[in-house]
Amino acid sequence: MKKTHTKLKKELDKVFSQYVRYAAADDNGIVECYTCYNKKHVKEMHNGHFISRRHLSTRWDENNCRPQCPRCNLYAQGEQWLFGSRLTAELGEDIVQQLQVKSKQASKYTTVELQEMIDYYKARLKELI
Repeated sequence: MKKTHTKLKKELDKVFSQYVRYAAADDNGIVECYTCYNKKHVKEMHNGHFISRRHLSTRWDENNCRPQCPRCNLYAQGEQWLFGSRLTAELGEDIVQQLQVKSKQASKYTTVELQEMIDYYKARLKELI
């Protein structure tokens, strides 16, 4: 049975989130929140976005995403100012500005492209865990 575009996006969100969190985790699966520095197990963390995930062009961009605790990601609206400041210090102002420009570009992914990204991140995740 062929997966719908919506189901593929949901599946990609899940595997990409796992990848972002596990890529930042230590050998015990502990990861630090990007904005408040609290440490928790990867399963208790979220994939935080500097630029809202509603922008498809940056939704699955590794430069736009870092692990965040639920408090920062949900209840503090992603701590966007802190996130942006730290991201600028980490990646440089040019990369952050490129993300902002990229977020304004319209993006439509085909079901084939979404499946390719799912397969790519599943493979990368497998290398981490």
